[in-house]
Formats: sequence, structure tokens, C-alpha cells
Amino acid sequence: MRKSRLPISRRNLLQGAAAVGLTLNLPKGARAEGGQVNFYNWDTYIGETTLDDFTGATGIDVQYDLFADNDELFAKMRNGNPGYDLIVPTNDYVERMIQADMLVPLDHSKIPNMKNLDPGFANPAHDPGRKYTMPYMWGTIGIGYRKSAVSKTPDSWADLLTSDEYAGRIATLSEAQTVMQMAMKLMGKSLNDWTDENIAAAEAMIIAQKSRITAFAPDNGQDLLLAGEVDLAMEWNGDILQAMDEDDDIGYVVPKEGGLLWEDDLCIPAGGPNPEGAHALINYILGAEAGAAIADFIYYATPNTAARALLGPEYNENPAIFPSGEAMANSEVSIFPGQDVIAKIDAAWTRVKAAG
Repeated sequence: MRKSRLPISRRNLLQGAAAVGLTLNLPKGARAEGGQVNFYNWDTYIGETTLDDFTGATGIDVQYDLFADNDELFAKMRNGNPGYDLIVPTNDYVERMIQADMLVPLDHSKIPNMKNLDPGFANPAHDPGRKYTMPYMWGTIGIGYRKSAVSKTPDSWADLLTSDEYAGRIATLSEAQTVMQMAMKLMGKSLNDWTDENIAAAEAMIIAQKSRITAFAPDNGQDLLLAGEVDLAMEWNGDILQAMDEDDDIGYVVPKEGGLLWEDDLCIPAGGPNPEGAHALINYILGAEAGAAIADFIYYATPNTAARALLGPEYNENPAIFPSGEAMANSEVSIFPGQDVIAKIDAAWTRVKAAG
């Protein structure tokens, strides 16, 4: 078991606030000098002291709110920004937001620490030239599992989506698009091949398996694993790594069919009250020391080469953080399929949730 370097778990730091919809407010005294940035981010996805350190360095306070998945984030922002300055959508949702005019272009002159980024992240397909985004973290979606409860390493999506071996001991993610994409990978299809036939087949597969699935988990499959409520969970790799930090009976694998390669981005939403402060926070996060502290705390893959240089082999050589060439070759990046296809996916998911 990897020994925790921290007095409290990464998850417990913010989980209580997320569960009841509260916010984490940093010292009010800083507001008079630098104002406040309203930051909307995933649970367990920031360094332990990052926000306090930012306030100390800049005089800008941070109000920190949590969302469970991209669908919740998109729904919150779709009808108008309720007051957030900085958000962290995943790459395909970035595309949706750009097309819907929900993001504002970044001023690169105010983000000098972008020099620390790996050049391979400079021109992504979902945001050419980084007009709207700075990369935050990247990784995979795979299967977290309890080692003592499985007959073999669960290295296929079939173990979650068609097999009855772990009936009643399975959790998947709650995002319709992601779960259906993993079903399509099991079918031997591209996870971006959203034909009507593939959508119908994925829907039928999930409905047939539904009675064996304990939960469509809103980004807390790792907690269900830790609590012993499930033995297999479709999850983000970093969340499972955090669980592995607490329990050495938990493992992680990218299935042989491949998984989802994703990138979460720092973006400024249209209508935010403090874009200047948001730029300052983005630049701070992309600093070498701040970036290293975040990556070391949350155990996701950072695109920040200056940050990686400050971290040791336990991080840089961990295949669950930086996957093998084979796992990468079989995995894909999700592409926004257009709003018409999204409507079909949502309709299929409504039928999945309604099925007995």
C-alpha cells in the first residue's frame, strides 16, 4: 500500500461540503485587496492548500463549489452563468460550450506559466491553439476493483456490462454518454460512432445488465469500493488511485477493449464577474510548484512538465497514472457528436433509468 503523505485523505477534505452543497470560503480579509474568484470544480480535484496558498500570494479570495459530473456542470451553466469565474469541463463538453458561446477566449499574456505545459497539449482538436482552455489534468476511465473479491483481473468491459459474475456488486458512472461509450467499446465500435444502431445496442446492453448494477454512481464509485458496497466500479483513474492510497486491496485496469482518454480544462465561462481573477488563478495553478502539489495530492496525470520534474518515480512511473502504450493505443478521446445526437443519447438514457 502506498503510504499517505497527508494527515487527511484527499477525498475527505471536500466530500462533506459536496454532499450538502456547501461552499468552502477562504479568509474574508483578502477580499478587500483582490476580490473573489468563484471556482466550480470536481470533487477531490485540487491540492490540499492550493486555494489558501493562492489567496496568500495574490490577495484574491476563492469561493469553491463542487459538481459531480459534466452533465451537472453543463445544466448549471446552460441557462446563464450563476456567477462562476472558473470552471473545469472535460474536453468533449468544452466543445459543446464553445459551440454554445458559453466560454470566453483567454488572454494568453496573462498566463505566462503556460510555458510550463507539455508542447503535446498546445493544439488539441477540441480547442485549436488553446483559445478557450488551459489543460488541467488528463487520464483514463477504466475499472476499479477489489482484488480479494475477483476471480481474475477484470480486464474487459464485459465484467461490468454483460457478465453476471458480480451481480449486485457493480457500479458504473452516472454520465449517459460515458457509460454508453464503454458499451460501444465492448461491442468493438469506436466510442465516437454514434449511429442509431449503436445507440440502440448500447441501450439494450445496459438495460439487460441493469438488475446487476448496484449504482449509477455520480463520481463516487471509489467510495463505494472503499465501503465494500461494490467490487467493480467504472471510474476515473485518479479517483481509484486515491482509493488505492487508502486500501491496498483495490486495483485499477484499463480494459483490453480500451477506454476513454479525457482531458479536463480550466475555462472562463461567459458572464463571470471576475475574469481578471480567473486568469490569475489559472496562471497560479500552472506554476511548477503549485502544479506539482496538486498532482501529488489528487494523483491524476498533469500536462505540466515543470511540475512533473518536481515529482518522483512513484508518480511519474505509475502506469495507472500514465498508461502503457497498449492501453493508450486501444483508448480514444471523446468528440462532441452534436446536439442532435446528444438528444438521442439522453432519450436512450431516460429509457435505461426507467427500465425495471
